[in-house]
Amino acid sequence: MTARETWTVDGLHHALPNSASRQQLLADVHLTPVAELPAVLDRWAAAAETLQAASGRIAAAREQAGSGEAAEDRTADVVRDAGHRGDRESGRGAA
Repeated sequence: MTARETWTVDGLHHALPNSASRQQLLADVHLTPVAELPAVLDRWAAAAETLQAASGRIAAAREQAGSGEAAEDRTADVVRDAGHRGDRESGRGAA
C-alpha cells in the first residue's frame, strides 16, 4: 500500500489549509462521476502531500510576514502548483 492509498476524504479535508480548498474538495467528491473519482482523489492526495512537504516553508513565510498574509499567498501557490485552481468550474473534478 502506498502513502497515497492511505488517504481518506476526511484526512484530505483536514490536510487542506483553508475553507475554500476544503469546500472545493467536497464539491469535487460530491459532483464528480464515480468513474472519474479515483483520478480526482489522486490529484487531491498529491496536493495534500505537497502541502505537507511545504509546511516548513509555509510556517517560515508566516513568521517572516508576521501577519500570515504572505503565507496564504504561498499556500495558494503550492495548491496551484499541485494542479488545483480556484477558478476551475465547481463540480468538474480535479482531473
